[in-house]
Amino acid sequence: FTTGFSQFLLGQIALNNEVMQQSEGETACPVQSEETVSDEEDVEFQFSNLMDRLGAKKVLDEESDVKQLWLQLRKDEPHLLSNFEEFLVRIFSQLQEADNEKNKLECALKKKIAAYDEEIQHLYEEMEQQIKKEKEQFLLKDTERFKSYSQELECKLLSKEQELEQLAQKQKKLEHQCTELLSGKEETKVENTKLKTTNQELLRDLEKTSQELNLAQQQLQVLQEEASRLHEEKEMEVYRVTETLQREKSGLMKQLDFLRERNKHLKDERDIFLQKCKRSVPKTNWKQIG
Repeated sequence: FTTGFSQFLLGQIALNNEVMQQSEGETACPVQSEETVSDEEDVEFQFSNLMDRLGAKKVLDEESDVKQLWLQLRKDEPHLLSNFEEFLVRIFSQLQEADNEKNKLECALKKKIAAYDEEIQHLYEEMEQQIKKEKEQFLLKDTERFKSYSQELECKLLSKEQELEQLAQKQKKLEHQCTELLSGKEETKVENTKLKTTNQELLRDLEKTSQELNLAQQQLQVLQEEASRLHEEKEMEVYRVTETLQREKSGLMKQLDFLRERNKHLKDERDIFLQKCKRSVPKTNWKQIG
């Protein structure tokens, strides 16, 4: 606003100077004296004090345009200088208020973004804990069930193996007795028949035990297949739970991205609004000076 304002006012002053020069004719340039140097230092000091009182350094990056306009008015239109300084007071006051409002909005946005980030982080941590807890419970449940099946089957197999070992030992003992009786001189047909009958019974018992052992082995295979199937189902269930929670996590992250984009959009709108305010304020107050 200072650039446009200074260009307009400087144009008017230049026009007045041109008229004065045409009426007075050519004049010689005065020689600068020590008094002129002192006046310039005093003017510089007055302008610096004015800028300090207005707080211009907080809202202006460059004071050269304002300084040029102030010096030109002081030199050519001193009766407008007080009005111009009052105008600057109002303008800088409004710019300072706008800057304060901007800082407040930025602070509020930062707090809101921090709250959103904290909430998303909290939800993410809760989700991770839930995944871990459900996975541990699922694995513990299947592990205990499989361990119980395995222990029960091992006990059955051990019992059948012991029975088979005992029958084998009895068979060997009877075979040895049969051999001794057959080779002995005092063997009798009755004992031989009895031993054969006993041997046949033992063979039947042995066959029965072998069948039971085969059945137990088949049951073990079935249990192993069941354990494998349960393990696969467990992995699939863990995968489904993880995938579901991952989708929920992705949804939350998308919401976070949307909120961040929305905050950026609001910040851009705020900056545009402040720029419009900065453009419109000088024009309105310039009418008051006129």
